[in-house]
Amino acid sequence: MRYVRLLRHFWGTSLAAELEYRGNFILATLSALGAAAGSLFGISLLYQGGYQPGGWRFEEALLVLAAFLMLDGFVFILLTPNLSRIVEQVQKGTLDFVLLKPVDSQFWLSFRSFSPWGLTDLTMGLALWFYAGAKLGLGLADYLLGFALLAVALLILYSLWFVIGSSSIWFVKVANATEVLRALLEAGRFPVQAFPSAYRFVFTFVVPVAFLTTVPAEAALGRLSGAGLGQALWLAGGLLLFTRFFWRLALRSYTSASS
Repeated sequence: MRYVRLLRHFWGTSLAAELEYRGNFILATLSALGAAAGSLFGISLLYQGGYQPGGWRFEEALLVLAAFLMLDGFVFILLTPNLSRIVEQVQKGTLDFVLLKPVDSQFWLSFRSFSPWGLTDLTMGLALWFYAGAKLGLGLADYLLGFALLAVALLILYSLWFVIGSSSIWFVKVANATEVLRALLEAGRFPVQAFPSAYRFVFTFVVPVAFLTTVPAEAALGRLSGAGLGQALWLAGGLLLFTRFFWRLALRSYTSASS
């Protein structure tokens, strides 16, 4: 309950600060609408002439795009305003103040800020998810299973981002690494089966893009096998535990600004 109260305080103050610049919300909304429209246009081009990339119907591919938009919203709401600042805190030495606080440092670094500008992407992704689901005749159980795998995808994405941010204790300039990760995640707009086999291998076993968008869509469609579900849960749980180990390991090498 202590951490729940902290979250309420963190996000309340962040929201109040962000709303001082309400014009940003309009710009963020227009930008998100433009990006979503561009993504829909790109997918529609693939389906010209009856072509179905990877055997996915158009409405099924919309589920993948919807999952991507919701994850992108999550990135703007929590990951960018929090994990992207770890590098800056290490460089300026302000990480010292975080470590001195009577609260878990990983929790502080992960949830200290909240940006409402990603809510537009999240809302559009959710609307597209239900639209595509209605077209495909999905039931309540299908929606719930899809959302459960989306939660697993959020854990995977958070873990990857946090490990990259934590590595700034050894390699200060890792901001480019997060940009590379974001660029690779752009492939999540499309079903992984639409890519050549070499790319499918990379997006499944090297950078798990498939588990972020395609797997939740497959779960909602009833195509996800028990082995696939186990792999997704194992990957999310393993990465989450690894972030804890990696952060503690990184702190052993951290030299404070005052020492």
